[in-house]
Amino acid sequence: MIKQVKSHIKKSVIVLALTACLPACTKEDKFFDLRDTAGIDAAIWDNEGSVQLQLNRVYDVVIPQFPLQLTPDRYGVHVASDENYFASSDEWARAALGIQGALGNNDVRFVGNRYSGNAGDNKYFDIGRCNEAIKNIPLGAMPQATQRTFLGQYYALRAMTYFELVKVYGGVPLILEPQRPESLYMGGRKSAKECFDAILSDLNNAITMLEGFNPGDSDGRGKITKLIATCIKAKVLLYWASPQFNPNNDATRWQTALQANKEAYDASVAAGKKLMSSYADIFRVEGSSNTEAILVRTYSSTIERRGHDGERRSRPSSEGGSPNQFYIATKKMLDAYPMRDGNVRGASTQFAYDDVMFWVNRDPRFEATIAYNGSSWPLSGSNNRRQWTYNTAAGESNGNGVYCKRFTTPGLAAGNVQYTNNFGGSGMDWIELRLAEVMLNYADCMNETGNLTGAKDMVRQIRVRAGIVAGTGSNDYGLGAVTTREQMRTLLLNERMVEFAFENKRNADLRRTRQMHLLTGNLTKIEIQLNSSADKTTLEATTNGVMFRDNLNINDKTTYLRYFKPYVLVTSNQWSAYSVPEFHYFYTFHDDFVNNGANIDPTIGWAGGTFDPLK
Repeated sequence: MIKQVKSHIKKSVIVLALTACLPACTKEDKFFDLRDTAGIDAAIWDNEGSVQLQLNRVYDVVIPQFPLQLTPDRYGVHVASDENYFASSDEWARAALGIQGALGNNDVRFVGNRYSGNAGDNKYFDIGRCNEAIKNIPLGAMPQATQRTFLGQYYALRAMTYFELVKVYGGVPLILEPQRPESLYMGGRKSAKECFDAILSDLNNAITMLEGFNPGDSDGRGKITKLIATCIKAKVLLYWASPQFNPNNDATRWQTALQANKEAYDASVAAGKKLMSSYADIFRVEGSSNTEAILVRTYSSTIERRGHDGERRSRPSSEGGSPNQFYIATKKMLDAYPMRDGNVRGASTQFAYDDVMFWVNRDPRFEATIAYNGSSWPLSGSNNRRQWTYNTAAGESNGNGVYCKRFTTPGLAAGNVQYTNNFGGSGMDWIELRLAEVMLNYADCMNETGNLTGAKDMVRQIRVRAGIVAGTGSNDYGLGAVTTREQMRTLLLNERMVEFAFENKRNADLRRTRQMHLLTGNLTKIEIQLNSSADKTTLEATTNGVMFRDNLNINDKTTYLRYFKPYVLVTSNQWSAYSVPEFHYFYTFHDDFVNNGANIDPTIGWAGGTFDPLK
């Protein structure tokens, strides 16, 4: 039978027709590595252990990972944005932002491009696992309550997978039943509305079936609950109402999204969720002690194949790191941070902005996120450690004027930073959804339905947690001057950029709000240079084990400029300015799917495109 199915594939039966196949990548779920699903003993659906094993694999391929941990072909297309300098080193990210080359029909492979079950290779295999379980669990002999708990999780995971596909492609093939290997899916791409309806139906099922399911923190952290399904449903409806899918601004969609997001916020509060007191601790505190995290992907530095390399990609070379451009802020990212009273740069009457001393008087989230030249950055157990980013600094990589602090562990020794041989690294959990996002989603909906006061209240709470001060007079944490829906839209998008810095949300936010094609200028970062090469010797001279530079008062402008030049902006003459075509709000399917499938049409705007992603 395996040979027959492989032969069938070679005859160009698209992988969409094979979603019932349950290929495995890990030895733990070989039981499901069967091509002929009719040959699977139906008794497996009677056994809680075997179903849990299969469900674990679905979680593994569906729940988002640390950025860059999973790198399917053309990955840069989906993480490219104006917050990080990643596009400087990834040709597909450059093309996605229009700063070099152009994307073609075969350059976007989010749905997948291989006939295998590896994570990231084909989303329809992930959907196929869910379809099999949703079809067969009710036919098994497990107690009904147990069945419902399993089914609720599968419905939510299927919804999440389709949601990610629809965000990228608009309407997609909508397969909700197991597909036999010998049958070809003929349904083509369904309308975006049909896809959203199916996603919402799955989430409603999940919400109903997961009532009362509260797995413990020790073995249940990361599992889908009713609260998580409720928050995801609210996010789905926010997207359906937003400009990417609602270019004509149908007000009824915003009303529906408002109700769902209010329910998600109220449910979160009722469940005891609240903002962490320290912004810097959001990713560093795990388990029940993290009151803000809602949906997480759990990791471990000591369990085989359950780690990640995020720590090494964030850390400087001097502390065991290999800094990746994804975690290097662009100048636009640095400029996005407001001043200490919440006003944009140059608009505050209380806190002046100095372009040389750009870190002074800023939103405290700047200090919690950005390691600039001479800043405090405890690492490897050294609480008094300072980070130096000037070019030629001892032990550092050249050209990184700033680093990202957010995903680093202060107490982790440099020798334990790298994830290698399936062990090591920090084991820090990835937080895919947290209360601050629920609040800002809700604020977006309130703003679009005329409740500016309510939208401000959500932002105000987040800014108070961040450490922003109320300011003088009617400033109100930088919110006082915001009096229109349009002004609040601008503020909310910027607030998300700052609050979710490097959490891999910026690309989707720009697409959802149809702001990506409005990007202008060049992709730039800052570099710090010495006034003279002789200053390096002075700065790095050591007395009693302490370098001279570590006693400098970098907040004194005269002292700082004695050794360092004002930052310089760095770009490349081989890049053009941002130039994102509007039709890129929806990508097209790879030619393998178009040519080998049935009725799978390219998206309008792309070569041969006839399918309207919004129809």
